[in-house]
Amino acid sequence: MTADRPDHQTDQRGGQLYAGPRPLRTREDPSPLDRLTAGDVARALAAKMAAKAFGLARDRLATLGKGKPRRRQPPPSAAPPPTPYKQSRRPRRSLLPDFTLPSLPRISLPKLKAPKLTASRPSARRSGASQPPQPPALTAGRPGRAPQPPRKGGGWVRRLVQWGLVAGIWCGIGLGAVLAWFALDLPDISKVAQFERRASITVLAADGSEFARFGDLHGTTLSVRDLPPHLVDAVLAIEDRRFYGHFGIDPLGLARAVYVNWRSGRAVQGGSTITQQLAKNLFLTPEKSLKRKIQEAMLALWLESRFTKDQILTAYLNRVYLGAGTYGVDAAARTYFGKPATEVDVRESAVLAGLLKAPSRYAPSSNPDESAERARVVMAAMLDAGYLTQAQYEAARTAKPSPKRKPGGDGRYFADWVTDLVPGFAGPDHGDVIVRTTLDLKMQRAAEQRLEALLAGPGVAANVHQAALVAMSPDGAVRALVGGRDYDGSEFNRATQALRQPGSAFKPFVYLAALEAGWTPDSLIDDAPVQLANWSPGNYDGKYRGSITLASALAHSSNTATARLIDRIGTDRVRRIASNLGISSPLTRDLSLALGTSEVTPLELVRAYAGIANRGVPVWAYAITEIRSRDGAVLYRRQGGGGAAVVDPAHAVQLSRMMTGVLDYGTGRSAKLNRPAAAKSGTTQDYHDAWFVGFTADLVAGVWLGNDNNEAMKKVTGGTLPAKLWREFMLDAHAGKPARPLPGLDGAPAWTAPPGSVMPAVVPPNGVPMASADARPGGIGSLIEKIAGGSGAAPRVQYDYSHSGTR
Repeated sequence: MTADRPDHQTDQRGGQLYAGPRPLRTREDPSPLDRLTAGDVARALAAKMAAKAFGLARDRLATLGKGKPRRRQPPPSAAPPPTPYKQSRRPRRSLLPDFTLPSLPRISLPKLKAPKLTASRPSARRSGASQPPQPPALTAGRPGRAPQPPRKGGGWVRRLVQWGLVAGIWCGIGLGAVLAWFALDLPDISKVAQFERRASITVLAADGSEFARFGDLHGTTLSVRDLPPHLVDAVLAIEDRRFYGHFGIDPLGLARAVYVNWRSGRAVQGGSTITQQLAKNLFLTPEKSLKRKIQEAMLALWLESRFTKDQILTAYLNRVYLGAGTYGVDAAARTYFGKPATEVDVRESAVLAGLLKAPSRYAPSSNPDESAERARVVMAAMLDAGYLTQAQYEAARTAKPSPKRKPGGDGRYFADWVTDLVPGFAGPDHGDVIVRTTLDLKMQRAAEQRLEALLAGPGVAANVHQAALVAMSPDGAVRALVGGRDYDGSEFNRATQALRQPGSAFKPFVYLAALEAGWTPDSLIDDAPVQLANWSPGNYDGKYRGSITLASALAHSSNTATARLIDRIGTDRVRRIASNLGISSPLTRDLSLALGTSEVTPLELVRAYAGIANRGVPVWAYAITEIRSRDGAVLYRRQGGGGAAVVDPAHAVQLSRMMTGVLDYGTGRSAKLNRPAAAKSGTTQDYHDAWFVGFTADLVAGVWLGNDNNEAMKKVTGGTLPAKLWREFMLDAHAGKPARPLPGLDGAPAWTAPPGSVMPAVVPPNGVPMASADARPGGIGSLIEKIAGGSGAAPRVQYDYSHSGTR
């Protein structure tokens, strides 16, 4: 502390009270300079500066003889004047009094740079006259209080540093709080298997040939040292050149990405490092958000602190998704080039590295031109980074591409369906397994090719963009399945997931219920306008044939006759028969059920037709016959699937005979085959859906055409394009097979009800509908629904009951 000192001198100079500066605080261990008191030093400095200032002022006034003196900054060599303090201004005088300074002891002081003093201008000034320098005004301190010590220079710097430190501390606290908030829902890193490989599923066709693989193909993880250097260099050149130099986050790469994206006006370049991408693949979801990016950066720093660079790169190359259901460079190399990743050349390495940006877009199987262009970009990056010489670059650029190989082989919708079923048979932790299926690769290729040809040809003019096809043997073994036009464009499986109205393709269950109720194929029914309460359906073509047989009504797909029929036999009987044969989707109880207003999937409709072809015995639509572990242990094997008939086989055979009329003289004449067959067409209101489903002695197949957005087609009925597609596929599938009669048409077998079953009461044509049979058959409905994948995510189609144009 600085106290008031009694030795402060005060002078009355020219009527002004002069107070010297307060003495400096002394130290406990004084230096030689401290022998003088602080007061002596201050007084000496003040005296010298005052003498110089007064002398200059007097000389200036004497020379000019006019005006008031103006303060002048002391020369740099002079000692700095004392810091002025806030004091009362002394009266101005025109001339300074002459006086003699008291003698002071001579001392040596360090040279100090004097602060620049600001001169005060006089209130009155003569135009054109220069003002003499004026000595600095010294103000007197408050009486009774010692003056404050002079302030040291650079105070604003100290304040800036102090406030900077305070701001830094608060910013650190805020940043810590933000990071803690983002870390709240991070996954438990200690419980995540960092480099555990993905279990593989190898899918075999019915003949034992492999056509699809998922997961790590060989059960081993290839380290960076195992891979060719040019493959590692290709990945680093295009993804993260400074991988071995940064700490998990690349500030330069991030700044470059921000600049490029700003110049382009859109996101064209990413700033994520390989470590960040691995963190996302291991722990986070693919969502694009600021929170996910911050969490990604936090996990990247953790990975860098926990693992070496080679370990991180190894994990990345074995985990990254490269399209076609493949994870890791080895799986992708085997899928696209038919060789392990250890044998790929420079051009193939560039193709694999190019997949990292957009696996589906740059897949060499589906987009060979874009894949080749992307590979050239990668090779140019390798040349620019010094990984390739000019000669190596030219040789790789001109190398011939590897033979095109379709990713996953044929049947990708079928393979996806099978892999979803595997955990239900082998358990969720099944490990590496080999799955043998019922798929017939010849039929599958024929189905895919015929479907694509129809959609690319007549389907364009008819505004048909999607299709589905399911084919199975009469015992339920699925031989071919196509879930859509393009798997790369849409992985949604329309064969197993899409719920669509079957239209008149549902009518066989109505006529089978009528046969069970006592009607016969030759029973007559009116094909004429009908009014049932507030519902008045009409025929598709607007024509009425009068009184016709049930067989003719089914063959010509009469809406009015079928509506009268369900009104006589009741909806509950129809619902029970359809459910017993395998329709697991909910069925309505209103009369419009007869015209197919309840939605079904193509798989379950074909399965129900297989029950008819199987003479009333429902089938289990199955695709897996055996599952083995990698070491050969049998985890699952199908043990037959025979069951009891749910309808009289004689009625099923009668219905099959009635359905042959659809091909002989009915709505499906364009689908007639070179062998006995039975079928039924179906069209929904306003041409939203078109079906054709039928069977031979060897195969049951169904076709659906439509649009995902429920857009109407251009007058496409079940008897036109769907019938054409069905016929072409069935001819391909039966090529080389002898023609055989439909089951039971060469003599229907006798049938007795299974023990313990309750026979439904037979109702005459004019009888009363039977009681409700709401209960589903035990087991088949629920289990098949699980096998088929359910129907929760399928798009639903609304039906307008006020009009019926179903055929």
